[in-house]
Amino acid sequence: QVRLVESGGGSVQSGGSLRLSCEVSGYTNKYCLGWFRQAPGKEREGVAAIDSDDGTTGYADSVKGRFTISQDKADDTLYLQMNSLKPEDTGMYYCAPFCPTDLDVPRFLEIWGPGTLVNVSS
Repeated sequence: QVRLVESGGGSVQSGGSLRLSCEVSGYTNKYCLGWFRQAPGKEREGVAAIDSDDGTTGYADSVKGRFTISQDKADDTLYLQMNSLKPEDTGMYYCAPFCPTDLDVPRFLEIWGPGTLVNVSS
């Protein structure tokens, strides 16, 4: 059974950085994983995703050049390095199984774990 547990969120000032982690268990072969976020009163937004087979990545336009998704297959962890954070990056961040081509497909942005809260103040 697939299990995803997010961590690493926190409160930072605008311009700061955070690294989110997602512990992955239950996958046996190739998989895609990604991060999406949800701010209060707003729809879920796919942020970044990676295809473990060939390393292909995809990013939302709103985070390109600032966020980097990566994975450590040795310890089954997915990461999201977030730099130059802005107040509009505030929200709950979740990891979920979806591919870079599915960033804009709402049905793939489902909650699997507890999420981790990112709060960016101006």
